[in-house]
Amino acid sequence: METITKHVMKGAGWMIEAAAPSETFIPEDFNEEQKMMFDMCHQFIHTEVWPLLDRIDKLEPGLMPTLMEKTGELGLMGVSIPEQFEGLGKEFTSAIIVAEALGAGHSFSVAFSAHTGIGTLPILYFGTEAQKAKYIPGLSTGKLKGSYGLTEPNSGSDALGAKTTAKLSEDGKHYILNGQKCWITNGGFADIYTVFAKIDGTQFTAFIVERGMEGFTQGQEERKMGIKGSSTVQLYFQDCKVPVENVLGEIGKGHVIAFNILNLGRLKLCASTMGGAKMALADALKYSKTREQFKKPIYEFGAMQHKLAEVAIRTWVVEAALYRASMWIEEKEKELLAAGKPFNEALLGAAEEYAIECAILKVSGSELLDFAVDEAVQIHGGNGFSDEYNVSRAYRDSRINRIFEGTNEINRLLIVDMVLKRAMKGRLDFMGPAMAVQKELMSIPEFGSTDDTPFAEELKAIAQMKKAIFMVAGAAAQKLMMQLESEQEIIMHIADMAIDVFHAESGLLRALKLVAQKGEANCSNELDMARTYLYDTADRVHKHGKDAINAFASGDEQRMMLLGLKRFTKVAPFNSKDARRRIAARLS
Repeated sequence: METITKHVMKGAGWMIEAAAPSETFIPEDFNEEQKMMFDMCHQFIHTEVWPLLDRIDKLEPGLMPTLMEKTGELGLMGVSIPEQFEGLGKEFTSAIIVAEALGAGHSFSVAFSAHTGIGTLPILYFGTEAQKAKYIPGLSTGKLKGSYGLTEPNSGSDALGAKTTAKLSEDGKHYILNGQKCWITNGGFADIYTVFAKIDGTQFTAFIVERGMEGFTQGQEERKMGIKGSSTVQLYFQDCKVPVENVLGEIGKGHVIAFNILNLGRLKLCASTMGGAKMALADALKYSKTREQFKKPIYEFGAMQHKLAEVAIRTWVVEAALYRASMWIEEKEKELLAAGKPFNEALLGAAEEYAIECAILKVSGSELLDFAVDEAVQIHGGNGFSDEYNVSRAYRDSRINRIFEGTNEINRLLIVDMVLKRAMKGRLDFMGPAMAVQKELMSIPEFGSTDDTPFAEELKAIAQMKKAIFMVAGAAAQKLMMQLESEQEIIMHIADMAIDVFHAESGLLRALKLVAQKGEANCSNELDMARTYLYDTADRVHKHGKDAINAFASGDEQRMMLLGLKRFTKVAPFNSKDARRRIAARLS
């Protein structure tokens, strides 16, 4: 039996504990300042970015830096940067809100996200006081533009396989960098770069490199399938002289910077892609109401309503999961600050605590946007394939997000890897619930629910699907042991089970919190979305679980687990067609 928790959950704690809706942060909880900030960002996108999209995509010289400077003047680049560095010093959730609201800006959103994330945060969180004083005020206000050099031609997902080297000069005043970096966002106009190299070929270390340093040059702008207006170049280092005081963090600890910054980047990418998905939905809805076929708007056809409703449902659920996790990070940061941690260690520690959720949300957000733009093109029909309609740009621009911030395949592998490593270290009680589920498989199955409290059926479905995760993951880990890491297909099935259940629970908690506030009669749309997603999740969890089980189990063990999986993913019949029609009818 799950226990109701009244404390901030540990990372991945939602797998074990049931959360109370009243303690779950939802978008409807934004305060007035956050709502105003969201509206201001939206207004900026509408008035300053969208009218210039064609010019942006042509990489008009000076245009992108000028737009970024305008956001700096509005304080948007320094939302969560401390006031001592000319930032606004706002809470973490406000930074996520800004990332979402600016997420519909196509290439501009990429440039902004890269600057405020990987372009600024390494120095803010790992720099010395002198480094922060020198660079952060300019990065916070947009007077300086930031970039990040990690990827190389032969090291993408394997970041530690980088070949760029650094060697201390004979006079001990400089590190001499040699090598190259590729796919560098903002690389064509940035002033400041965080670059990773191996000192003496072994010690992976970060350096702050300034434009104009001797031996530092850049290549031509890359021609890309999408995000054409985002500056992307290669960086070249030929005996590049970097002052020793520009070493960032500890020598040999560059991986700490790279991996910790990725956690925050993944969460913000989810926010940005969700903003883009909302734009795609709005475009598709508007088009469907004006495009007539067979003497009526295509919006009135059931097939179109299904598409629109499904995009709306997935967006709403990802939004619920995103802000649920964002508040966990914010609360954990406050807890660490209260314990005496400096601000940089507090946020990084909070982000590390929820690294699993950050990976989950990176996957779901990027795949949500891909789904949304694909359906938007389909709703536009032939016009969606024309550059006269913005949806074609949205379609091309979306694709990169499944590669950014670690590919979705890498993130899926990380989700399960981090859970199992935390279990081994005692940070997460995973094997206890897994063993309990194994015992439950031997018991007589329950039929129906005797609990007649409101929404008991839905809450039980979530709890049962969590058992399915424990059953499959626990058995796979126990049987395959060290071989599990080479069975990537099984790991990815387990990851997808976790991703779906986390989002289904987040959507249900959001709906139930609103029901408690406004009454069930006033939350029919939210309940339709939560129930439809939950209903479909059961089938997806069953399919992923079945494919995983069939890959490592056989005989009686296989039969028992498949029967258990069927029990754990059983949900009551639900008319999702009518629910989607109701959802589509409420879209405006």
